[in-house]
Amino acid sequence: MAKITAVIDIGSNSARMVVYEKTSRFAFHMLNETKSKVRISEDAYKNGGNLQEEPMQRAYDALCDFLSIASSYKARKILCVATSALRDAPNKSVFVKRVKKNLGLNIKIIDGEKEAFFGGLAAANLLPTMKNTITVDIGGGSTEFSSIDDNHVKNSISLNLGAVRIKELFFDRNDVEGAVKYIDKELEKLATFSCVDTIVGIGGSFRALCGALMEKENYPLEKIHGYEPDFKTFKHFLKKILEAKSHKELKKLSIKEERFDVIQPGALVLWRIIKKLPIKKLVTSGVGVREGVYLNDLLRTSALRFPANFNPSIRYLLDAYVTDKRYANLLAKVTKEIFELVHEDLHLKKEYRFHATVAAKLFPVGSAIHYYSKNKHSYYVVQANLEFGFSHKDTMLIATLVRYAKRKLPSKEHYEKYKALLPKKEVVDKLSFIVSISIALLTHRPQKQDFTLSYENGVLYVKGERECFRVSKEACEKLKYIEEFDIRFI
Repeated sequence: MAKITAVIDIGSNSARMVVYEKTSRFAFHMLNETKSKVRISEDAYKNGGNLQEEPMQRAYDALCDFLSIASSYKARKILCVATSALRDAPNKSVFVKRVKKNLGLNIKIIDGEKEAFFGGLAAANLLPTMKNTITVDIGGGSTEFSSIDDNHVKNSISLNLGAVRIKELFFDRNDVEGAVKYIDKELEKLATFSCVDTIVGIGGSFRALCGALMEKENYPLEKIHGYEPDFKTFKHFLKKILEAKSHKELKKLSIKEERFDVIQPGALVLWRIIKKLPIKKLVTSGVGVREGVYLNDLLRTSALRFPANFNPSIRYLLDAYVTDKRYANLLAKVTKEIFELVHEDLHLKKEYRFHATVAAKLFPVGSAIHYYSKNKHSYYVVQANLEFGFSHKDTMLIATLVRYAKRKLPSKEHYEKYKALLPKKEVVDKLSFIVSISIALLTHRPQKQDFTLSYENGVLYVKGERECFRVSKEACEKLKYIEEFDIRFI
């Protein structure tokens, strides 16, 4: 696969492009994301699905700019897909041929099932492990569904329930009752999805709703991917959106102006889905069709899955910021060993071993930016970039451990700000101390671990293979210890 790839998604409401760069075989990061509200389906549903000239011109102009952006990044591959608006349009060939002739861009019109699959593929690979889950991608012309279990995509289906479609067919005529009947009739096709209890929301409508709720709730983390709103709170907020009588009321609910005309049709579709299925939990996905198209290409030789125990976010951070991966791996190894020795005595759940070892491995990230403020930079970089495969709670705990590694225990101010996403303060302190010990013990940066560890009665014993461990001993002495714990060199 090309090192730099651009993916274009022509939807009914917006055209979007992302540019990705591979940093190693399966690791990648985004270089650019561009969106244009072309509304290519505008007035199409009122005219037998036919695309109208003005919207087609808007989409054409956007594609011109997209190609210019992709060229500036020297993208060697451009993947372009189109969804509901084009596949439904009797005159789609007019637009497709024009783009091919004048711009040299091949547009692949994908069917609804394939669109649903791509969204499911992105969610299955780039969100934490999921069971009994359904992805819901409310677009402009259609809504796609895929069931996911143990991160495998199962059934995929597409229904004609897009926000723009519902707006033009019903809301523009003030026929909300007709919209409900139409939506519920389409949702009868979801009979095979009755065993799901979690929705993963994909697409602009869902992200707009969750982004607005995050703003209203003063959510502490500015990250939409992996956001899990309280289910009851979300339903109450969704009802308020549907009851809003004016754009002014929608604005008070933190809805952006560009979404005023389609947010209620999209919200109504989601409301009827929640009514139809036994949903208990919602997760917001920051990835969708574009990422699915990219992963379908990237992972084509590995059964469309990342290798076991591989995480693309961790690997990208190591590729981009850590030159001495041996040292990073050694930090993780020693942290894991210390955790195994002390976690029972410290009453730490075994699941926290993962957070501690990842934090230790990513601790060196900030040194690539500025050595003397490495903790601060590591914290910001990890908090911003550690998202694929991680919940917000995972991300915040790991970022917090990185921030306070080899320093004082996490501050009260920091803990209070992110309290909703962190375990109890005493747990955070203990994990932070464990990571700090491993960093202190490896202050002399050996090529391999040159000491053995044992633990008894609240004392961690360090037996060195070298005569001198002066800098490591001094580093340990500077640590702020948790209660009833000591380190002794023997």
